[in-house]
Amino acid sequence: MRSAEVVVIGAGVIGASAAYHLALKGCGPVLVLEREGAPGGGSTGRATGGFRAQFGSEINVRLSLLSREKLLRFEEELGVDPGYRPCGYLFLADDEAQLEALRRAQSVQRAAGFDESREVGPEEVAGINPAVRTGGLVGGSFCPTDGFIRPAEILRGYVGGAERLGVRFEYGVGCEGFVLDGKGSISAVRTRDGEVAAGAVVNAAGPWAGVVAGEAGIELPVEPLRRQVAITHPFDALPEEMPMTIFVEDGFHLRVRDGRVMLLLPDEPEVADPFDQSVEEAWVGSVLETARERVPRLEEASIDRERCWAGLYEMSPDGHALLGKVEEMDNFYAANGSSGHGVMHAPALGQLLAEMILDGAASTLDVSALRPSRFAENEPNLAPTLL
Repeated sequence: MRSAEVVVIGAGVIGASAAYHLALKGCGPVLVLEREGAPGGGSTGRATGGFRAQFGSEINVRLSLLSREKLLRFEEELGVDPGYRPCGYLFLADDEAQLEALRRAQSVQRAAGFDESREVGPEEVAGINPAVRTGGLVGGSFCPTDGFIRPAEILRGYVGGAERLGVRFEYGVGCEGFVLDGKGSISAVRTRDGEVAAGAVVNAAGPWAGVVAGEAGIELPVEPLRRQVAITHPFDALPEEMPMTIFVEDGFHLRVRDGRVMLLLPDEPEVADPFDQSVEEAWVGSVLETARERVPRLEEASIDRERCWAGLYEMSPDGHALLGKVEEMDNFYAANGSSGHGVMHAPALGQLLAEMILDGAASTLDVSALRPSRFAENEPNLAPTLL
C-alpha cells in the first residue's frame, strides 16, 4: 500500500499552497490527489483574479494582509510572478445605508492594522474611474493597494515549488472514500488506484468539499454556488489599470483583463444540479444592460459569448473559510468554504494550515474564528464580508 504523511485532496490553489507549505516546514512525504487531469481544473482555473483587503470582518482583513505580504515576495521565493497589480478596488454606494456599511467596514479594517482604504465622494469617484456614471451615487470607498492577481500563475508557483520539495501530485485520481480505524481517525484514502495510508488528510476539494467530507461521515457545511462571468470582445475604451469597480447595491462589478472587460452580476441560480457551470443566455443580456446603464462607455462593447464562463464558489454559512481540524475526526483537516476569496487568501491559508498540522496550532495568526466547529457551537462569524 502506498503511504503519505499527509494526503491533500484537491490540486487547486489552496491544496497546492497547503502542500507547498507543509513540505517547506519539513513534512514528508506529501501526496496531492486531483481528480482532474491537471492542476486547477476546478474553481481556480475559473477565478477572475481580484485581490482586496477591504473586508468587513477582521479575520478576512488579516488573511489578506498576510497573503499580500507573501505575494510581494512570491517571485523571489518561487520563481513565478503572481501578477499582483495594485490598481485598486472602488466600492460605490447609492444611498446612505450602503455608505455607512462601508464606513463600518473601514473601522474594522483600521482595528486590524489596515488603514489604506478611504471614503470618497462622487467627485473623487469621477477622478478615480471617469467611466462610471456618478449620478445617484452618494460616495464609496477606495483602496489603491487592492487590485489584481493571476490565479493560474500562483497555482503554477505553488505546484512547482511543492514538486521541488518532493511533493507528489497524481492527476486523474480522485478520493473515492476513506478507511476509518474505528478510533476517530482516517487510516487510508481510497482511490481508483488503491488505498493510500495517511497520517493526516487535508480536504481542499473546493465546492466538492462537502461531498468529500461526507465520505468520512462528516457533515461539512460547504455548498457550491455558481457565479457567471460575461466577457467582451477586445475593447480599448476602458484602461487595463482601471480599478475593480463594485456597486454595493447589487454586487455588480467589472474589471479589465487582457484587453477585454469582465462583467459580473451575482444572481440566484435555479439549477437542478448544484455543480452546473453553464452560462445562462438571459443573464448575459441582463448583465450587459446593467453595465451600459452604469458605465456609458460600454454602449459600444459587445459580449463574446464563446468566452463567457461560470465557476463555483465554495460557500460556508457565514461567508468565511473553514480552516483546521474537524471535531469528528482526529486527523482530518478542512481548508474550505472561502466563499469567493479562496485564491486571494490561498497563500495565507496554506501557511496557517501547515502550522496547524505540524505544530498543533497556527502561530502566525489567531484563526479561531475560522474553526470548523463554530457552527455546531452556534458561534458563526457575524461580520459581513463585503461581497
